[in-house]
This record gives sequence, C-alpha cells and structure tokens, in this order.
Amino acid sequence: MAGGIGSRFWPLSRNAMPKQFLDILGLGKSFLQLTYDRFLKIIPPERILVVTSDQYKELVYTQLPTLPVHNVLTEPYRRNTAPCIAYATYRLLKTDPQATVVVAPSDHLITGDDDFLGTIHCALQLAAEQDVLITLGIKPTRPETGYGYIQAVKKDPITIGTHLAYPVKTFTEKPDPEMARILMESGEFYWNSGIFVWSLSSIARQLEHWLPEVSLPFRNGLSLYNTPHEAKFVHKVYEEIRNVSIDYGVMEKATNTYVFSATFGWSDLGSWESIYMHYPRDSRANAVPAARTLLENVQDSLVYSRQEGKLIVVKGLDNFIVVDTPDALLICPKDETQFRQLFNDIAHNHEEFV
Repeated sequence: MAGGIGSRFWPLSRNAMPKQFLDILGLGKSFLQLTYDRFLKIIPPERILVVTSDQYKELVYTQLPTLPVHNVLTEPYRRNTAPCIAYATYRLLKTDPQATVVVAPSDHLITGDDDFLGTIHCALQLAAEQDVLITLGIKPTRPETGYGYIQAVKKDPITIGTHLAYPVKTFTEKPDPEMARILMESGEFYWNSGIFVWSLSSIARQLEHWLPEVSLPFRNGLSLYNTPHEAKFVHKVYEEIRNVSIDYGVMEKATNTYVFSATFGWSDLGSWESIYMHYPRDSRANAVPAARTLLENVQDSLVYSRQEGKLIVVKGLDNFIVVDTPDALLICPKDETQFRQLFNDIAHNHEEFV
C-alpha cells in the first residue's frame, strides 16, 4: 500500500513527493524501495502489487523499475485501506483465486529481515491451511501512545514453526499514557503493525459480509480487470465508494482473526517524534541528522536537515522538532498531537507549500 500523503512529515513530505518515496533515514533507498527489496527475497516481482494514488504511478515506475507496469494499481481518490485492499483482492481473484496474500504498508521501518521473512512464511502457511485473518503483532517495549493495540487470548495458541498465533479478543485505538502502560504491563497486548496475511477467499468472504457496499462494486468488475476497461471502471467505483479502514470495517468485527506474535524490529515511523526515536542521540538526548549545526541549551530535540553546507544554529529549545528544507522550516514541540490541524492550516493558507 503506497498511496498516502505523509502529512505528518511536512515539510519534507509533500503532495508531489510523499513519505514512502523519500529516504528520510539516509539509507540510500526510499521506504517503498526498502519494502519492495525485502519482499523480493521470498516473492518474485511478477507476484507483487503496489496500490498507489494515480498521481504517484510514475514515481513507482521510476523507483521500482523491475516491477511489471501492470502490477501498479492506481486509485483516483484516497479512500483508506479497505477499498485499497478490496481492489487488489478482486484483481487477484481473477487471475489466482487460490493465492495467499501479504498486505503491507510501504512506509514502515523493519529491522531483522530474516526474522521478518520467517514470520511471514509461517503466517502464509497458516493462512493457506485455515480460514483465518492474520495480523502481525509486535510485543510492546514501551507504553507507546502512537500505536493501536491488539489483545490476544493467550490460551490455546496455534503453533506454526517457532511462531505462535493467538485468537484476537479486542482491538484498541491509540491509548493515553496511563492506559498504554496498563496494556503493556498486562502481557496480553501487542502493537498493531498494520501488516496482514490471509487467503484471497478468506478476505473476500469477510469483506462481502462486513463491507458489502465496498466489496461488491469491486467484485462486479471481475470481467474488466486486466483489460483496457479496468481504469474507467475503477474510477467510477472510487467516485461512489466510502472511506473506511480495514481495521474498523473488517478486522474489529470478524471472529476468525489471529495475531501472530512477532519479534522483528518494527516502527510505523508515523511522525517526526518516531524519527527522533530512531536516530542515535547525544549526551543531551538530541538527535541531529544534519550536516552542520551549532546547538546551545538544546535538549531532547530533533534537528533535521539535508542541506549540505548550511549551518543550523539553535539555542534554548527543549523537547522540540526542527526540520529544515530549502523552502520551508518547521519548529514545533516534539509532542505533535495537534500536527494534523497545523498541516490543515498550512494547506488552507499556504497551499503552494503542501
């Protein structure tokens, strides 16, 4: 899934070049390229689909030159994850109805590829054998308020290889700090990674049961996929379909959901604060991915710049984010709880910078 605009990474992420196409971590590849390369180790390019906004298809072609062009599915409008997944599901049902599928965001950070791919392999095995919807759950290492949580029923797990899959009891949206601490200490909750594994038949059945208004329009186009008429048909569907997430629309309602206990390193890198958590920090707890800086009385802050030869001078900041780009500068508290409203204000008043 590669269609988001990455608004929480403004001013680096823009409408024309959003987060998934950027090398924010300085690794030499974009998040999309890192995700694609990771899956190439177990899945050939002809069996990988990228679903993205129509305006980003050329970026996908450029960044993933070995991906077949017809494997790029384009959405004319952003309608959240359930329509995105429904489109890909029914496109695949036409050509390979027996397939098992991994659904993954394109902009997450994953470390420990062997552990990750081993988990995926075991989850695919379970999905091929049983009618289940699987989400990968990450064992919490801190009372994180920026992630959703999944409560597992710890008795009677399914064992696949060295991995355990537990029935899901509840999904919990992003909690406040005290609730996050309680969830972590209970030992029953996992972070919701947003990575799913299932068979096409299982997800189609659940989509049609819980979200018929989303799934049936896509199912009606089975004869049109992979033909010259597909684009026009999909455009009409997206004009009429509602915005809904797969978590809210299906996963929180279905009774055959399992959470796979995963141990690989994972972060959704959903904000500048998460980038701060990723980078090494100095003796004053500052993360400074910038070429030239002079910091005085600065602590617990992120100072980010890719402008070679530009000196960034900061004095007297505590717990702040500073992001410098050629045409915009962001300075805001590291706790970005109101960042979405700030971005909306920028879009309304300074549209040329979005």
